[in-house]
Amino acid sequence: MNSLLRREIAPALAQEIVAAALDHARSNGWEVAAAVVDPHGFLVAFGRTDDVASPIGDFAIDKAYTAGMLRKSTQAFGERMASSPTLSLGLNTRRRFITWGGGVAIFEQGSCIAGVGVSGAQDFEDIACAEAAVRSKGLECR
Repeated sequence: MNSLLRREIAPALAQEIVAAALDHARSNGWEVAAAVVDPHGFLVAFGRTDDVASPIGDFAIDKAYTAGMLRKSTQAFGERMASSPTLSLGLNTRRRFITWGGGVAIFEQGSCIAGVGVSGAQDFEDIACAEAAVRSKGLECR
């Protein structure tokens, strides 16, 4: 066989995860944007609350991209970058990677199928939205 089989998130499920993240934020009074990317980093779904600031959308997309591409949370990635000055120097050359909390990789049956990013609230609140959304669909987040 000369090809690879890869799993990736279905667009309808990506939209449900965005909706769940936004619902979680609204229930707590937080203004956020949420995005889901496939394992290749392409945007699949996006949404925002009514009063979130415009630049926050790009942060959410970049958090999703980072988590999906690296198959780990942006918080874990940030901790790794902070552990070494030489690692963090290289981060400036990678335009879409972000180290703020709020991005998590989405796993199904051991495979990373997507990344979700939430931005606009405090880091721990963004993380809570992302994780709650993923778990509400019976998936694992890392």
